[in-house]
Amino acid sequence: TAQGSGTDALPEKSLAAMMTEFMLLKESKGARSSKRNPGNSSGVLSKNMLGGVVGNALEWYDFAIFGYLAPVMGENFFPSSNPVNSLIGAFSVFASAFIARPLGGILLGYIGDRLGRKQALQLSVMMMAVPTFLVGILPTYATIGIFAPILLFLLRVIQGLSVGGELIGSITFVAENAPPSRQGFFGSWASASCYLGMMMGSLTAILLNSFLGEKALAVWAWRLPFLSGIIIALVALWMRRELTETPVFEEMKAEGHLGANPLGEAVRRFPGSILLALMLSILDGGGFYILFLWWPTYLCNLVHPHIPYVAALSTSSLLLLIILIPFAGELSDRLGRRNLLLWSSAGMMIFSWPLFMFASQGGFMPVFLAQFCFTALMALFLGSIPAALVGLFPPRFRFSAIGIAFNVSMCIFGGTAPLITTWLIKHYNTVSAPALYLVFLAFLTFQAALSLPKSEKTVLHI
Repeated sequence: TAQGSGTDALPEKSLAAMMTEFMLLKESKGARSSKRNPGNSSGVLSKNMLGGVVGNALEWYDFAIFGYLAPVMGENFFPSSNPVNSLIGAFSVFASAFIARPLGGILLGYIGDRLGRKQALQLSVMMMAVPTFLVGILPTYATIGIFAPILLFLLRVIQGLSVGGELIGSITFVAENAPPSRQGFFGSWASASCYLGMMMGSLTAILLNSFLGEKALAVWAWRLPFLSGIIIALVALWMRRELTETPVFEEMKAEGHLGANPLGEAVRRFPGSILLALMLSILDGGGFYILFLWWPTYLCNLVHPHIPYVAALSTSSLLLLIILIPFAGELSDRLGRRNLLLWSSAGMMIFSWPLFMFASQGGFMPVFLAQFCFTALMALFLGSIPAALVGLFPPRFRFSAIGIAFNVSMCIFGGTAPLITTWLIKHYNTVSAPALYLVFLAFLTFQAALSLPKSEKTVLHI
């Protein structure tokens, strides 16, 4: 019997069931048979899909709010007569979370491959929410001096451990619940959900600034988004409390195919695939954090004349990105992940410098057009990368292998991107330096995409 038809669902449809019907397009041609997915009714599938993607969105809201409030965090924890130095201090703490991400990928990857995807997703929520709340009550530099940035650094590291497994867990969980022929489309929802969380962070920053003003935001209102960590934890745990394990994991567990050392086995058997996954992820981290998280700071503080309505532009571009990513995921199922990854990274190589120079002229329209072009290119990439990564590894050590590759890439190229780009502008005193760095990151990703096989197979479920 095919899935997604809703014939065995409860008579009164829930919001989750209706959303799943939309995502499945009511009756996907690639729906799995009941043999592949025993006992997984449309209601269970609804909860699994929403628990995977909505929990991911809430957790990434917690993680990203720091980046959107970086100028305020810099003033409170790294006060300096030079605003650029305060920014560098704030972005250094931002980068520290990415240093911890590989360790988080190892820890949660082991749990995900040994104890289950569900267990890893539930743990990651708490590891994010608690330190987020503690940042909200943390004394500033003016109160406790040097201990303030030290404590901020430690809390951010714990957040890094959490996020090191969250996105990978969500991608793996969703892909293993999806019809084999539509893993690009379904995996793209996991990707889009984290950017939904980031958009929520951007919108929160806009609302705080609009209703309370810059002065209140700098003095006390910056704490409010972090204090919401407790509410985020309760909602995310509620969403994930009834998740069921993926049929793939249950099958491996029943047949005794779980590995004792998933990461060690992955490194021993698939070292080339791990390196390839790392290289493919470069534009995911470096490109996104330059163009969506660092970009508002660039326009507000480094472009002259300063651009008005930057926060609204940033939120709008994130909304467009979220809308376009599932379409790109659908395209990747039809045209191939390799093609979309090549086209998007090549486009970024060719157009990054001209678009940066165009935006640096100042004025609303040049910035709007540049940001629109960057958003379209990144959507093509981000919609196809989740399924491409999942397809590189068998499920026995998939969580661990993707976790180490993706997070090492994020650590080297993602978390450091805002810091490096800010330093490049300060050192070379030119706005073109970040554009050339983005071209370099796109070139590395393009070379990795060339190594992908031209003919793709659906993700293995054994």
